Amino acid sequence: MNTIELEPEKSMKKLSDEVTKEQLIADFMVVLADAEALLKVSANQGGEKLAEVRAKAEESFRMMKAKMSGTQDLLLAKTKTATDATDAYVHDNPWSAIGVSAGIGLLIGLLIGRR
Repeated sequence: MNTIELEPEKSMKKLSDEVTKEQLIADFMVVLADAEALLKVSANQGGEKLAEVRAKAEESFRMMKAKMSGTQDLLLAKTKTATDATDAYVHDNPWSAIGVSAGIGLLIGLLIGRR
């Protein structure tokens, strides 16, 4: 029977705790607010104030891209771990996997038939 190392999952859990959905939403809202301010300022004024707001918006976009990239990498790593675990389980227990798949298929068929 294959064993799956739990250490990578612990480190991924720690990373996911650092970047929460709430933080990403808050950062995204800051980016949107900066973009909105940029649009308002550029519509009425030019010059120094416009450059200042544009620089702030660009920095917010850069930070948001970096956080999204880190989150994407984390999600890919978690998906790979889950895929490897599922693959190992199916190889070790093929008949159980077939039974679970058939049960899920039957359940979905029943739910579709009710409509």
